[in-house]
Amino acid sequence: MIRLQALLCFLLLLLAETSRAQAVPPATNTGQAVVVLGRTEFPINEYFTISFTLRGAPLDRYSAFPDIEGFKKSGKLNTTTTRTVGGQSSIELTITQRYAAYQEGEFELPPFTITVNGNPIRSPGATLEVGPQQTAPTPPATGANPNNQPLQGIGLLDELFGKPKPDAYVEPKDHAFLALVADKSSVYVGEGVHVSMYFYLTPADQGLLDFYNFAGQLPGIMQQLQQRTAWEEHFEDQEITPETITVGGKSYLRYRLYETELYPLTAEALRFPIISLQMVKYKVAKDPTADPTDRLEGYKTYFTEPLTIAVKPLPPHPLRDQVAVGRYQLREAIDRTTFQVGQTFTYTFSVEGEGNLATLSAPTLRPQPGVELYGPDIQQDLTRQSGRVGGRKRFTYRLVPRQPGPLLLDSLLTLVYFNLATARYDTLRPQLVVSVQDAPQKAAFRPRPDDPFYTEALQAADNTLQPLDAYRDVRRYANIVLVLLLGLAGFGWWRGGQQGAA
Repeated sequence: MIRLQALLCFLLLLLAETSRAQAVPPATNTGQAVVVLGRTEFPINEYFTISFTLRGAPLDRYSAFPDIEGFKKSGKLNTTTTRTVGGQSSIELTITQRYAAYQEGEFELPPFTITVNGNPIRSPGATLEVGPQQTAPTPPATGANPNNQPLQGIGLLDELFGKPKPDAYVEPKDHAFLALVADKSSVYVGEGVHVSMYFYLTPADQGLLDFYNFAGQLPGIMQQLQQRTAWEEHFEDQEITPETITVGGKSYLRYRLYETELYPLTAEALRFPIISLQMVKYKVAKDPTADPTDRLEGYKTYFTEPLTIAVKPLPPHPLRDQVAVGRYQLREAIDRTTFQVGQTFTYTFSVEGEGNLATLSAPTLRPQPGVELYGPDIQQDLTRQSGRVGGRKRFTYRLVPRQPGPLLLDSLLTLVYFNLATARYDTLRPQLVVSVQDAPQKAAFRPRPDDPFYTEALQAADNTLQPLDAYRDVRRYANIVLVLLLGLAGFGWWRGGQQGAA
C-alpha cells in the first residue's frame, strides 16, 4: 500500500513538472548588441557620439542613452547595413546619440548601461577632451569608421562573413551639385539680399549619397560666408528636408543647408569664396546578381561656384547716410476721437514692410507752438519667412495740446527713407487730422443788459457805502431778542403754575 502511494505521488510530480515546462514559453532571439563610443578627443564644433549596434534580431525596445554633464543631447541617427555573403544576408542596426559640448575642457563619462531587447550592455565610460573649434573637419579615410574608433566584435564578424573587397565595387556617376544662390545680382547700400546654400540631387541619387557630419562642417561654412561690410539677419536653423523642384526641365531634390539676409553697409561688393561640402557616397557591387543593398561607404566633396554681388551707392541726398532703405508704408493709430485743450492723447506712428528695421530711426520731430510732445516708446516685431525679412516698428507718442484749433501732425512728424520700389527718396507723413476744441467753461449767471427789470432795479439801487461790520451787529441784536423771548416764555410758564395751585 505504501509503495502504491509513493508511485502515485511520483506520477503527480512528473505531471506537474511537465505542465510547468509546457507553460514556459520558448526563449526568443534577442540578438547580439555592442556599445560603441565616438572619438574622445574632438573640437567643440563636432559631436561626441554613443552608439549601439544590434545584429541577428530586429530591435524591439531599448533604454535611454545616458546624460553627460557639460553636454546636450542633439538628435539621434539610425543606420541599417546589409551584408550578403554566400547568398545569406546579415542586417546590422546602429542607433547613434549625438552630444554637443557647451564649452571646451575635460569631462568625465562615468560607466553606464544600455538595455537592448532586454539585454544589458555595459560600457566602462571614458574621459572626454573638448578642444578649440576647427574651421573644417578632417575627413576620414575612405571606408574607415567616421568616429575613428574600432567597433567591438567587428573582427569576429569579418572572420565569419569576410571583409568587403573594394575591387568588387564600383562608384556610379551622380548628378548632384552644391550651389550658393542670391536672389539679386546687385543691390543698393542698405538693401537686403537673400543668400542661400542648396544641395541638389536627382531622385535616383538618393541611395548613393548621404550627409556626413554636417553639424561639424556648418561652423566653417558660416565663417566663410560672413561679410565684414554687411549687417546680417540670420535665419533660425531648421530641419533639413528635401523639396522637389525642376532645373533645366529635370526634376531635382533640393536641400536648403543655410540661408541668411545681408544688408551692405558700404558700397564694397559682397564676395563669397568657393564653399566645399563633404558627403558620404556609396559604391555598389559590380555583380548585378548581388543584393542591391550591398554597398561600400566612401566620401566625395562638392564645391560651389564663387559668387559676387555688386553694391551701388545711394543717390545724393542730405540724409543719404542716415535714411533707412526698404519698401515701407505707414500705419497710424490714435486712442480717442475728440480732443480738448489740456487733454493728453496717444498717437502711434507705425512703419511696416521689408527692410532692415534695426536701422530704422525715429521720425524727425519739428516742434510746434501750442503742443507738448513726449516719447517715443519704440516696439519692433521682425518676421523672417519665404526668404524675406521685414515686420513692423512702432513709435508711440503722447501729445498735450495747449490751444484750440487744427493740430498739424503731418508737419510735426516725418520719416524720410529710400524707396526701393521707385529707387527714389520718399517721405512718410501722418494722414490723420486732429481738431482740438477749447475746454468747456463753468456755467455763470449773466443777465441781459436790455431786460427792463434789471434796468429799473439798477437805477433805484442805493449806492451808499455800508460798513463792513453790519452783519456782526445784526447777529448781536438777534441774540438779544432771543434772550428776551426765552425770559418771557419762562415767566409765563411760572405764572401758569401759580394759578393752578391756587
